[in-house]
Amino acid sequence: MNVRKDTILRCVTFALWISGVAAGLPAAAEGQSLRGSRASLDLQNRMAAAHDFTYLSTSAQVRRFVDAGYLVRVRSNGDYRLKRERAAYARPEVALFIERLAKQYRAACGEQLVVTSLTRPRSRQPRNASPRSVHPTGMAVDLRRSGSRACRGWLEGTLLQLEEAGVLEATRESRPFHYHVAVFPNQYTRYVESQLASARPSTYRVQAGDSLSAIARRTGTSVTRLATANGLTGTRIYAGQVLQVPAGP
Repeated sequence: MNVRKDTILRCVTFALWISGVAAGLPAAAEGQSLRGSRASLDLQNRMAAAHDFTYLSTSAQVRRFVDAGYLVRVRSNGDYRLKRERAAYARPEVALFIERLAKQYRAACGEQLVVTSLTRPRSRQPRNASPRSVHPTGMAVDLRRSGSRACRGWLEGTLLQLEEAGVLEATRESRPFHYHVAVFPNQYTRYVESQLASARPSTYRVQAGDSLSAIARRTGTSVTRLATANGLTGTRIYAGQVLQVPAGP
């Protein structure tokens, strides 16, 4: 075998090996992507239409929607900050999304989430904005991309999971670098309600032969949290005893 053929064979073999490895890797969110596309814009506009949202044209219209309660004021707090500390407004569900996401983001990354844009009327859209942007409806938020790879990974993974859940559409933008997120209010509200419902504490009646460790495994908690929730100083329990099961992992 000559050198050229040997080189080609080794390259093909390596490519096949890479393909095999990649095929075995789990996707962060199957079928989801932050690349953006015409289909993504189509979905965002369909959702705006389904919610009967108005594409606001002027700042005066924005103020009228604020006065009517369709848009709410968004203010910086310990978990997130606005890029520009000025009046910023969004749909109530978008404000809720920012608050919940920012709290989790700061807990995971140790830094504030930065909101770079919210409701923008058509008269104030940047030059490079798509004419089909949903920012004029109040259902979109732009988030700054962190300089930390770990924080970017956490945020992108979370956005992909929420996108897979059907509650938003997210795009990684490069001019400037940020994440554009269109929140679907009705879907997001139902999602949050289901999360809160599953987080409510439940109870467990001890059966003969049960142990605290077995109950903890069965209910998805730990012995320590189970004992703390019930004021137990040890692991002794008795049949018929009703235990409070703490919410969450």
